[in-house]
This record gives sequence, structure tokens and C-alpha cells, in this order.
Amino acid sequence: MTRRAWLAAAVIAWATSTSGTPAAQPLRPTAFTWQELAARPLSSNGLSRQILRDPTATLDQLEFHITTLPPGKTSHAPHKHPNEEIIIIKEGTVEALVDGATKRLGPGSFIFQASNHLHGLTNVGDVPATYYVINWQSPGMLAKPPAQ
Repeated sequence: MTRRAWLAAAVIAWATSTSGTPAAQPLRPTAFTWQELAARPLSSNGLSRQILRDPTATLDQLEFHITTLPPGKTSHAPHKHPNEEIIIIKEGTVEALVDGATKRLGPGSFIFQASNHLHGLTNVGDVPATYYVINWQSPGMLAKPPAQ
């Protein structure tokens, strides 16, 4: 095998995921209007608008969605995950579980959920609560563990 052929094979292997499909291209600059974001049911707990879930030039994955919860509803049970997460309240009043304590928050409030800390969110107001969720997978976080 020539050096050129070996190099081409290495590049192709590197750019191909473990499933054998080409790796996704990094997210390019983009913009969306509210009207372009299709709402889908979030079980019986409200609506979700998925904006993006893509690799970027510096992250394995950048995920951004918007959730709207009816009064008294929670998006899901408290949970934790390795990725960090930012939540910004657009409208309504929520109670957030942050680092073991609950905090009541309204429009414009900001939440940072650190890696592997239990967290959750409930609409405690009398109108729908809408919030933005941004989370990311740093390089290597999406890598599958080696088969055993």
C-alpha cells in the first residue's frame, strides 16, 4: 500500500463512526424563528421544541431545546447525567432542584446544572412555564466504551 493510499484509508477510518456511517459535519452558523420550531408532545407533561442536536467544531454535541410545561407539571423525575446543562426561564414560575435544594425561579432566571448532580424542574405557577435548555457533550463524552 502506498503512503497516499494508507493516508486516505486512515482519514476515511477516522471520519467514520463505529456504526460505519460518515461522521456528522460540524454545525454551521444558523438562526431560527419561533414559528419555525415545531412543537411536539412531551408525554402528558407539555411541549418540546428541539432546535438542534449536532456536533460543533469544539463539541461532540451541542443540544438546545425549549420546553413548555402546564401548571403543576414536571418534565421528568429528578435525574443526573455526565453533561452539564444551562436552563433559562422565559416565562412562568418554576421550582428547580439545584445541588440538593429547591429554588423558586421566574422569567429571566438562570440555572447551571453541573455534571452528575441530581436536578429537576416543576411548574409551580398558574400559567404555562417555558424555558430554554442548552447542554453539551465535551470531546470524548459520546465515545462508546470498548466492547468486552
